[in-house]
Amino acid sequence: MIEEISITNLGVIGAATLPLGPGFTAVTGETGAGKTMVVSALGLLLGQRADSGVVRAGSDQAVVDGRWLVPTTGAVVDRVGDAGGQIDEGELLLSRVVSSEGRSRAYVGGRAAPIGVLADLADHLVVVHGQSEQIRLKSASAQRGAVDAHGGPALAAAAASYRQAYDAWTAARVELDEITRDREARRSEAETLRAAIAEIEAVAPVAGEADELDATAERLSYAADLRLAAGLAHEILSTDAVDGTRDVLSLVDEARRQIERVAPHDADLAPIVELLTDVSVQVSESSSRLSSYLGGLDGDVANDLEIVQTRRAEIATIARKYGPTIDDALRMLDEGGRRLLELDDDDDRLVRLADEVEQFEVEATTRAAVLTDLRRASGADLSSRVSAELNALAMAGAEIVVEVTPRGELGSSGADVVSLLLRPHPGSEPRPLGRGASGGELSRVMLALEVVMAGSSDVPTFVFDEVDSGVGGSAAIEIGRRLAALAERAQVIVVTHLAQVAAFAGNHLRVVKDASGEVTASSVQQLDGDERVAEMARLLSGLPDSTSGLDHARELLELAATRADTHS
Repeated sequence: MIEEISITNLGVIGAATLPLGPGFTAVTGETGAGKTMVVSALGLLLGQRADSGVVRAGSDQAVVDGRWLVPTTGAVVDRVGDAGGQIDEGELLLSRVVSSEGRSRAYVGGRAAPIGVLADLADHLVVVHGQSEQIRLKSASAQRGAVDAHGGPALAAAAASYRQAYDAWTAARVELDEITRDREARRSEAETLRAAIAEIEAVAPVAGEADELDATAERLSYAADLRLAAGLAHEILSTDAVDGTRDVLSLVDEARRQIERVAPHDADLAPIVELLTDVSVQVSESSSRLSSYLGGLDGDVANDLEIVQTRRAEIATIARKYGPTIDDALRMLDEGGRRLLELDDDDDRLVRLADEVEQFEVEATTRAAVLTDLRRASGADLSSRVSAELNALAMAGAEIVVEVTPRGELGSSGADVVSLLLRPHPGSEPRPLGRGASGGELSRVMLALEVVMAGSSDVPTFVFDEVDSGVGGSAAIEIGRRLAALAERAQVIVVTHLAQVAAFAGNHLRVVKDASGEVTASSVQQLDGDERVAEMARLLSGLPDSTSGLDHARELLELAATRADTHS
């Protein structure tokens, strides 16, 4: 429920605050005073598009703030939380700022948020009925939505059940069509994969093998140089030469023995003995490793190199075709194997999918029939109730006819087409709302629908803009009475120019204007007592001070109170 809306520099309104609250609020005012700006302000808070044209002349920006009372759990709380906003003890603050350059910002629960968040919340907070909503009622989807909503939980469950079966049927059909259509391409893909897998498996590459082969080829290519260098180094380290030259190991050992002999006489020599001992061990280890290395170089180097080069060529060919690296080729082998299993299963899958399509279609058709029966029952009840409301809204004899006809095929919403038709008077042919109803008639149809369907709606606030267009007299009184009835179950805000409608409101707001240069500054007054009587007299006769007009206004307010009490 909307507690309050504050408007700054929007259109002709310089600054105004609308105290709303529960029940029925009527907004009245002179032509040009800015009544429509009230609905425009609400539209901005609900995420509607805005441009610089809404900003009051001479102002930098327009600002609209709204304070809502909302449940502490549910979809609204979840969406506000997702946007990073907060709800304080059930109070939600929404704001919209539009600059004179056309830039727009939104704030949800105290945090900046995308404009789309306001639009998401709108579906749970307010239903606005103006000319655009009357146009929406002309669409087939909106008419089906009205019938489905009136059908309650049973119809909603049937619609969800049907949609589940329909989606399964559609998915199976799409997959079957795809496999059938691409069968040749899939067969060609399978053959290509089969050849590639066979080629890779024949070479049997191993991850990292290319680097190892490169290193081995390098070693074998320089085997002679490596053998010569390693042999000389080994000889220098630990082999006595023929000419009597001593090797490194014997020299180090001799040096160590000389120092060990005198070390007991000087403690500073002990670390040197340890170092020479370590050097002796390392030289001996190096000599041993060189010996092993020389043994590894023995063999047919030329033959070994040829084998390595042949393997390198095989690996390079696989990497070039399926790489660029051998790891890529191995990955292709793994993924290609799985894909080949899938492609080779095409024939069996075609049979299975054909069976599934048939089964899902039967199931969807069965559920669609249930859905159609429920829609016809809901449509009949909706027709009866709405027609009864229309008869009291200056449309005597008019009837809403709900047609649920086969569409000839399954669709996302069922196997039928739902149409709301208007029979203007008994004996006439029902006509589509888009062609058979004026703007005023559509307004009353919308009102009648909302009154009938209010019990099944979970939206807490209804806003009607000029719903009484083109009516007057007793019909206007009936519109007011029905709006009051709707307000017993939801918050109702109505912008009206008829005293007969405003008389039923529990909260009466007047938009007043004061000419100031070229700009009209408007404000909002909450009316009660004599001020309200005067406004009612102005609506009735245009003369707020006329004695007869004031008497008529009082009489109308008493009549409204009596009829509202009788209804409740």
